[in-house]
Amino acid sequence: MWKWYAILSAVFAALTAIFAKIGIKDVDSNLATAIRTCVILFITWGIVIASNSLGGVKELSKTNWGFLVLSGVATGLSWLFYFKALQLGEASKVAPIDKMSVVITIFLSFIILKEPVSWKVLLGGGLIAGGRW
Repeated sequence: MWKWYAILSAVFAALTAIFAKIGIKDVDSNLATAIRTCVILFITWGIVIASNSLGGVKELSKTNWGFLVLSGVATGLSWLFYFKALQLGEASKVAPIDKMSVVITIFLSFIILKEPVSWKVLLGGGLIAGGRW
C-alpha cells in the first residue's frame, strides 16, 4: 500500500510545481508560500479531527515533538526556497534539481538511520542524480 501513497505523492508534487508556477506569477513567493501553508494547515487538521486522531497529541514524547518541529522547519524552508526558485526559473528545470532531495535522503538514511545499503537503491539514486543534468 505504501507504494500507492508514494505514487500519489509524486503525482501531487508534480501538480504542486505546475499550479505554483502559474499561481506565483506577479506574486511575492513568500506570500504564495504562506497562502499554500494555510491551505495545507486547514486540510491536515481537518483530516486529523475527522479521523479522531487529535487525542494522539497527548501521547507524543519530547523526542517526537523535537523532531516533528525540526521537520516542520525544514519543510517550511524547503517550500520557501522552492517557490522562489519556481518564480525565478522554469518549472522543468527547478523540479529535477529539487528532486535531488531523493538522493540526499538516500544518503542520509544510510548515515543517520542506518538503513541497509542495496545496489537497487544506489542505482536508483544514481539514475536520479544523473538524470537531472
